[in-house]
Amino acid sequence: MNYPLSLILQSLAIFASLSALAACCSLDRHPPVSAGQLQSSWVVLGEQGQAQARAITGAPFCPSLTQDGVTQRMSVRAAAGTMAQRTTASKDADSKPAAFPVLTCEAQLKADVQSASIDGVALPLPKANPQKIIVIGDTGCRMKKADNYFQDCNDSAKWAFQEVIKTAVRFQPDLVIHVGDYHYRENACANGNANCAGSPWGYGWDTWRADFFAPAAPLLAAAPWVMVRGNHESCLRAGQGWWRFIDPRPLLPGRDCNREQDDSAGDYSAPYAVPLSRVAGEQAQLIVFDSSKVPGKAMASSDPAYQIYMAQFKQVEQLAAPAEFNIFINHHPILGFAPAFKPGNAALQNILQDIHAKRLFPRKVQALLAGHVHLFEAITFASDHPTQFVSGNGGSSLDQALPSQRPAAATPFSAAQVAQFSNSNEAGFMTMERLDKSWKMEAWDQHGKRLTSCVMQDKKTRCDEIE
Repeated sequence: MNYPLSLILQSLAIFASLSALAACCSLDRHPPVSAGQLQSSWVVLGEQGQAQARAITGAPFCPSLTQDGVTQRMSVRAAAGTMAQRTTASKDADSKPAAFPVLTCEAQLKADVQSASIDGVALPLPKANPQKIIVIGDTGCRMKKADNYFQDCNDSAKWAFQEVIKTAVRFQPDLVIHVGDYHYRENACANGNANCAGSPWGYGWDTWRADFFAPAAPLLAAAPWVMVRGNHESCLRAGQGWWRFIDPRPLLPGRDCNREQDDSAGDYSAPYAVPLSRVAGEQAQLIVFDSSKVPGKAMASSDPAYQIYMAQFKQVEQLAAPAEFNIFINHHPILGFAPAFKPGNAALQNILQDIHAKRLFPRKVQALLAGHVHLFEAITFASDHPTQFVSGNGGSSLDQALPSQRPAAATPFSAAQVAQFSNSNEAGFMTMERLDKSWKMEAWDQHGKRLTSCVMQDKKTRCDEIE
């Protein structure tokens, strides 16, 4: 059949137009997410320091990530939805389903990326040799009916997390470490309490935004984060949000804390290392450990949790081997003091003794970071034990400071001989600064006043109180 030339030319023109339209839209079928829809964006470091861009958006599709001029659509990590109410740490009457009317999106950053942004919002990039590191922990505003405790979330002087963030940003960090417990608003504010009136509560997005993402936004924009899981992020509490938003590993069905029958998977995750490069011939790294579900008492070796943690500490041994200087990070202090000079976590000590009877850790682990106790602590040892730092004073209700004069017999572990001990219940944070052959660890209050300064060098640590 012969077609008129005019019809053929017209058909070719239409085909060319459709091809051009398809080409321009094949990469991005949606317009950019507006600033009002992009709720939060940040960079989290995971296994072997792999950097991952994260975004939370109110749009029905993920935003675009641009790396060195190349744009791609981010992948959906968790779809919007309201989860069926599950068993929580509170009574059923004081709990509710967790609502997440937002998409969580993710994409890996290239190892050598020079610039990156999410729909025009610049992302902080990992540095090959991070020198200034901020350490914060236990940051949320406590609202807990069982304890009849309702912190003054509406007063920045009494919930100091926002002030801590503002001050920490001024330090221009290369990296931020959060040692756990991001979320504390578990129950509704008590009637008539003006200091927390109107606060969201429960485990959904509105509470995560109020307790962490909104106040932390300036520091999320300033540097990549290493994010450690606390007991407040266990499956009985804010575990659903932990897996949706924060954990650097893939979100898998059954590991999302949505159903209590899957908690044996959702409450435990393997340790991983974050390399910090080689300086003056010394390779340093962070080892991140999930202790969110650990009890306070020693466990029998037949306990399934004991067996899980034992296997994970054997992984720590392997992870520590390639580096000369390892900083072990978990939420519960192992060689720190609880209030009233109570020893460190008995469950973890008991397991570690079965690997290293006296030192607990391999010799290449030289420092420990933790939170959980709502104080700053620095504990050095005359015996061969890693220096313990506790940075649990990030804004949640503070513990009473321990007396500067430690009882002579007080020790966080029976085989450890304390050399120096300092602590503070001023809200604040820590800094770690890497020098040529040493590390400087300092504690600061929420206004930027230095509280304690420590230097770690040649496997020894010395701390000085600042007047």
